[in-house]
Amino acid sequence: MTRELVFGIFGGLGLFIYGIHLMGDGLQRVAGDRFRNVLKALTSHPIKGVLVGAGITALIQSSSATTVMVVGFVNAGLMTFVQSLGVIFGANIGTTITAQIIAFKLTNYALPIIGIGMVLNIFAKKRFWKFLGLFLLGFGILFLGLNIMTSVVKPFADNPAVINAFVSINNRVLYGVLIGAAITALIQSSSVTVGIILSLVSIGLIDIDGAIPIILGANIGTCITVMLASIGTSISARRAAIAHLLYNVIGAILFLIVLKPFTALITHTSSSIIRQCANAHTIMKIIEACVFLPFIGLFARLIEKIVPGKAIMIETGPKYLEKHLINTPVFALDAATKEIVVMADHAKEMVIEAADGFINLDEKALKDLPKREEALDSLQEAITDYLMSLTQRDLSEEESRRIPALLHSVNDIERIGDHSENLMELAIRRIEGNLPFSKEAIDEIKLMLGKIDGMLDGAIKALTTNSVEDAKKVLLIEDEVDDLTERLRQNHIDRLGKRVCNVRSGIVFLDIISNLEKIGDHITNVAQAVMGRLQWDAAR
Repeated sequence: MTRELVFGIFGGLGLFIYGIHLMGDGLQRVAGDRFRNVLKALTSHPIKGVLVGAGITALIQSSSATTVMVVGFVNAGLMTFVQSLGVIFGANIGTTITAQIIAFKLTNYALPIIGIGMVLNIFAKKRFWKFLGLFLLGFGILFLGLNIMTSVVKPFADNPAVINAFVSINNRVLYGVLIGAAITALIQSSSVTVGIILSLVSIGLIDIDGAIPIILGANIGTCITVMLASIGTSISARRAAIAHLLYNVIGAILFLIVLKPFTALITHTSSSIIRQCANAHTIMKIIEACVFLPFIGLFARLIEKIVPGKAIMIETGPKYLEKHLINTPVFALDAATKEIVVMADHAKEMVIEAADGFINLDEKALKDLPKREEALDSLQEAITDYLMSLTQRDLSEEESRRIPALLHSVNDIERIGDHSENLMELAIRRIEGNLPFSKEAIDEIKLMLGKIDGMLDGAIKALTTNSVEDAKKVLLIEDEVDDLTERLRQNHIDRLGKRVCNVRSGIVFLDIISNLEKIGDHITNVAQAVMGRLQWDAAR
């Protein structure tokens, strides 16, 4: 009997969890990546965030997956912290759909549903029907697993010892909350915990008084996945994870305070105790969202105090490329120029961060650099597409000449980002290899970095002000960089000859100087592009 019980629970639980994953996988594939695009396109309106969060979670059958995705988007700068709160509130509503599905008691139809799903998944030609079959397959397996768990546990419903054990849970509210949190933290799915509870409810081992506290605990336990996902992320991403935890903890406390009247209310929602539990789960999450939404700003400020620090948002998308400006090329070109300046600012920060990491042996200084590279790549694509669409319009001669100059500037700034990534890798090599550098070598690198920083400032100013004089100043510094490069290489050879310099460190030193020189060349190209256009304008 013991072996049948263990095997039945273990196997039934495995089928149940696998069914949930198949359902989510099938619906995700039917929807493609559209839910990610919807998340990225979120506005700052919290109610819209709630609706989107609930809808996406209902599709992928996991509030943890949605919230982990949100943490990733916040970390990547695709979503603000305040935007994420609405989605988190909605995700907690969407996850209750699993309990509502289970409450339909479709266990008797599990096998035919599995059969239909298998036929569609294997024999259907169209993508939609194939992945709908995968969803049905998971749907049926979920109920099959639930049926197995219920059948093996059912004989114990008449055992006095078992009855007494579960009666103690029914009568001890906090004990129920702790059990729900612990089980969910272990299996990392509140939907699975609620499914187990509904199985026990169906055979009378747990009543509605015992089920609701365990469900409240399950909502807290599911936060462990998101907390783990937030380790090592940005401040905003960590805030989103803490907000998810605090939201569920506060929600649980509120319902524990009004537990008896709330339970009495739930008993009137259905004659079926399984449906009552499912309704309790859904209604709790809807009420929590309604309570928190009016105070979302206050809640955000509370989280910011709990996780203090300055949040650095690195926006990856364009800000100025308005489509309606395409019909007015002169304004569209100005918008593109502003966006190129944003690119140049990112490139400048990348050089600074790479230099900081290298000189101060600080790997943390490099953490935002890959995100800035993503921003550069995204902006390069957006600006290039925008400028190419302009070529389809009727342009003046000056506008036609201006577009190639801007396109070249975009490509050169993106290449600065690539060389900054090289500098980052050299910084990591120095840190991990504990490579020694003489004070003289570090001072020489600082000197060259100062020249490059001046060139970047000049190029950004030239782009912003349309100043020929500013562009000329960049070219003057470039001559200094060329002379400095040759002098530093010769100094390095002298140090090698005197055996003052470590050979491995020397290789890194030459790579640093080479990459900085190439960055200077690309900055020069930007300045020359600006000068060429502006000098032509003056000749007009």
